[in-house]
Amino acid sequence: MVKTVYVASLVSSIVVNLLFMIINIYVGGEWSLSWSSKAAAEAEAVADIACSGHGRAYLDGLVGDGNEPVCECNTCYTGPNCSHFIPHCTADADSGDPLFLEPFWMQHSTSSALVVSGWHRMSYNFHDNTLISQHLESLIRKLHAFVGNAVTQDRYIVFGAGSTQVLSAAAYALSLANSSSSHSPTRVVASVPYYALYKQQVEYFNSEKFKYEGDAHTWRNRSESDASTNVIEFVTSPNNPDGLLNKAVLHGPNVKTIYDRAYYWPHFTPIPAPADEDLMVFTLSKLTGHAGSRFGWAVVKDETVFNKMVLHMQVNSIGVSKDTQLRAFKLLKAILEEGAQIFDFAYQTMKSRWERLATTLSFSNRFSLQKIIPQYCFFYNKVRESSPAYAWVKCEKEEDKDCYTVLKAANIIGRKGNVFGSEDNYVRLSLVRSQDDFDILIQRLQKLVSEEDGAISM
Repeated sequence: MVKTVYVASLVSSIVVNLLFMIINIYVGGEWSLSWSSKAAAEAEAVADIACSGHGRAYLDGLVGDGNEPVCECNTCYTGPNCSHFIPHCTADADSGDPLFLEPFWMQHSTSSALVVSGWHRMSYNFHDNTLISQHLESLIRKLHAFVGNAVTQDRYIVFGAGSTQVLSAAAYALSLANSSSSHSPTRVVASVPYYALYKQQVEYFNSEKFKYEGDAHTWRNRSESDASTNVIEFVTSPNNPDGLLNKAVLHGPNVKTIYDRAYYWPHFTPIPAPADEDLMVFTLSKLTGHAGSRFGWAVVKDETVFNKMVLHMQVNSIGVSKDTQLRAFKLLKAILEEGAQIFDFAYQTMKSRWERLATTLSFSNRFSLQKIIPQYCFFYNKVRESSPAYAWVKCEKEEDKDCYTVLKAANIIGRKGNVFGSEDNYVRLSLVRSQDDFDILIQRLQKLVSEEDGAISM
């Protein structure tokens, strides 16, 4: 009896204390922050530093003499608040930094904001002893179903530090899958123009398991006739640099294919059907714009390949940062709660940029753009043009053999064609950078085109 009274008294005491805590925290009809209030105030204070709309301040960024955050200016802007324009600066159209989505997240600051406790997920593993968040995996499956760009049912999902690590893990897994039938290295190929990372990774790691062999088209007959040669083909669709919806060139029992679907989202391309390949790679950077978070994933059909990719991640980095997974979870949750808003914003932005660029170069006899055929998009339920991430520009004149140098002389930095295995009369120009970067690019191109002999009047 005494024991029962003691337990009842203890329970009552706990309940009363909890009620007092709730009353203290919940003040005036709103929750009053406790340990997170200082962090929230710091974040909002830095976010409110305007930088004239041509830069940004960060908690972990540059600081002034008083150790306070200061503006980090966009290309071609300088000064304490980034208000001074540098007239003759160079337009940077080199990298694929997807800053075009920054305004969207500023407009959706509440749904995307994240406060993390100092003790958040300090363990290597989640509660189920795995390295991946099951909630995040579930959101990824829901997102693909909502967009209709990939089949995930009865598939496995692997997380990595950006698509960069996922692509590497996929190559290792497939080279091991092929290795039983031959002692020679697996040949790695991609169609020209190809994303340069495929070649860079193979050559940098210098593994005995695989060797980069260049253009997939040169291996078409050899791979089908030589059963002893194992091949991995990277297929980028939409392609980087030209935005085309590529398909595999090579087929056969000794050929494995990795589909890089980084840009297979409605803001870059029509979605004619859900992708349904054996191994597909996606990245957060080209979906939400958060390239710095370094999060990517693969959708894998074969369990053996999946297990080999998981092992590679474990050995390589013991999985993806729990902080990164939390941020990805928050962003994808915001996207799904708000429906098509991010895709509408991103599509209209990229569509407008592509149209401005195409109009500018339509007055030129010296430069041309890639042609992409309109297709029916099941996401928007209509036939639509592409709105590619990059312009694949060709210098048409015989004397302009080095298109990169031609553009550089006009204060425009792109990426050389030979980086993509192509000729040097091609240059890739990035369209996904900040609005400042794009506006300066258009200004430089308009000036260059206007100076052509025989150019159409703009």
